[in-house]
Amino acid sequence: MAYDLINEVVTTKKTTQDNRSDSTSPTLQFVNELHVADEVRAFVDTVSPDHPALIVQQSKVDDAYDLLTGALSPAVCFYAVKANPAPAVLRTLAAKGSCFDVASRGEIDLCLSLGITADRLSYGAPVKRPSSIAYAHDMGITLFTSDCEADIRALATNAPGARIMIRIAVESVGAEWPLSRKFGCPTERAVMLAQLAKELGLIPVGISFHVGSQQTNLDAWDKAFARARALFDDAAASGIHFTLLNLGGGMPAHSSSLAPNIAAYGQGVMARLSAHFPDRMPNLMFEPGRAMVAEAGVIAATVILVAEAEDREGDHRWVYLDIGRYSGLAETLEESIRYPMIVDGRDGDLQPSVMAGPSCDSTDTLYEKTPYPLPADIQAGDRVWILAAGAYTASYSSVNFNGYEPLETFVI
Repeated sequence: MAYDLINEVVTTKKTTQDNRSDSTSPTLQFVNELHVADEVRAFVDTVSPDHPALIVQQSKVDDAYDLLTGALSPAVCFYAVKANPAPAVLRTLAAKGSCFDVASRGEIDLCLSLGITADRLSYGAPVKRPSSIAYAHDMGITLFTSDCEADIRALATNAPGARIMIRIAVESVGAEWPLSRKFGCPTERAVMLAQLAKELGLIPVGISFHVGSQQTNLDAWDKAFARARALFDDAAASGIHFTLLNLGGGMPAHSSSLAPNIAAYGQGVMARLSAHFPDRMPNLMFEPGRAMVAEAGVIAATVILVAEAEDREGDHRWVYLDIGRYSGLAETLEESIRYPMIVDGRDGDLQPSVMAGPSCDSTDTLYEKTPYPLPADIQAGDRVWILAAGAYTASYSSVNFNGYEPLETFVI
């Protein structure tokens, strides 16, 4: 069972947490590194795709797993499949020992088809069809997340005896891709939901939250841990003894050419956790997505048109790529994620430019409120490398909108 695996891993790593200093809160450090690996360039030169392509380096997924699990030890990793469901990525992580966070029958089937056993899967989506709950239960999944009464009743009917985490709403200030309102119950509601789950024959095992994707504000974790600790105490007073805390995702990857020092960031998170659980550390799990695969992926795109400022209203020229919001860059919505980019063969002066995708939809605009600095001499046909693009790109791309194929993924 997934929860049994968590217990086993925590037992073997517990001394790591016990020896960690909880008195330090390191300053978040950043490094600036913008380049495209030689093997990525060589692969693209060999394959010569006539459309945008996502190239994922398997070795970087390996490295990210080691960094993240080391930084958040002894938490057990449940990779968020939705970030990048490429089979080669899942196989790599399965071989490293990762567990997986799934949110649909499709993701369950994908994992099982790759030989990943059900005891390594957690159904983390709070919103799910009753038939999907029953299917997951029949496949052997026993760990679920819930955040409302109706879902708990559906779980009791379709997954009797399942282990349940209650997801609470927390602040996501500091996240480039906030996750609020849609999921998570009010803190004061959590213990009642756990009591209901217990009355219906389910096993309430702990608390889950998510501080927002690409979260660079360590204080967001501190507030979430404070709420979680209060709920552990309140639940114990009512006869329910939580043993599991799910940290969710949120650890940041490259953003605007800045990459966090994962070791320092993880130390900061765990120091805050230890401050709120100094006497009894619960079993821990986390659900990385972006931080696991973003920096492993590079999109090879091409400029298809440059319209000078005189040809458009406003003060800036428009640069159109062969990839846009509906073909892989969905997270440019409201310019939330600002991808680092390199334009081959252009290293002169930079000029603020509006960037847009190729489709006929006027909302297929990437950066307009804050124009992107691009080489002044950029031209149609130039290769543009979009960095830190391994997460939430191919999995977000549409199916043939305006005739453009979904973003193709190559794992090398």
